[in-house]
Amino acid sequence: MYPVSQTAGYDRVATMFSPDGRLYQVEYASKIVGQGTLGIGLKYADGVIFGADKKVPSRLILPESIEKLFLIDTHIAAVSAGLVGDARRLVQIARQKAQENIQYYDESIGVETLVKEIGSIKQAFTQYGGMRPFGIAFIIGGVDSSGTRLFETEPSGALAEYQAVAIGQNKNKAMELFEKQYREGMSLDGAVALGLKAIKAGLEGKQRLDPKSIEFAYIDSSRKFKRVPGDKIKSFLSSI
Repeated sequence: MYPVSQTAGYDRVATMFSPDGRLYQVEYASKIVGQGTLGIGLKYADGVIFGADKKVPSRLILPESIEKLFLIDTHIAAVSAGLVGDARRLVQIARQKAQENIQYYDESIGVETLVKEIGSIKQAFTQYGGMRPFGIAFIIGGVDSSGTRLFETEPSGALAEYQAVAIGQNKNKAMELFEKQYREGMSLDGAVALGLKAIKAGLEGKQRLDPKSIEFAYIDSSRKFKRVPGDKIKSFLSSI
């Protein structure tokens, strides 16, 4: 007799639980996220900062054409890991939700409110037939009336709030670094330096950080999205 697979057909649809209580399609989506390039987010004294390694695979590709860091509203941004097409679709929905909130309530949407909306959409795609889970994880953060907020959302729709968090390939190494070196009230420069160290910790073998593929941005107490200049990133790379 041929050996029976452990999945035994339970991975054919996202809505079917296995006997041991697992949703294999959701787990497969999480594996895609784990193959994505590393993204980080952390709070600092005046706001929240985001960083990503885009790992440009060819010198013929324009680095700015690779999307990892998305502006959702002036006070909210996101970093993705996983399928870029899935990320783009969810970002489009998030931007629409943000604009609708302004139109309906005449105020900017809260970070937590938006994150829960995205989490609910992800969860819905694990519960109905004919759909597949989104193969994407997000770090979503910003500054609103409640202060500085930073969340991670998983393909299952689960979410959690963090002081510092990493997603993508070798995220555990980056999280270990954050556990040891992150401190509340860090300066912007200190946060950028720590973010670069975390991305470097996630590299494999003899890989090196390429300044052209590194992207950093932040949102401060003015609730404005700002990018860290490339020359500043280069100077931090030389120091670490």
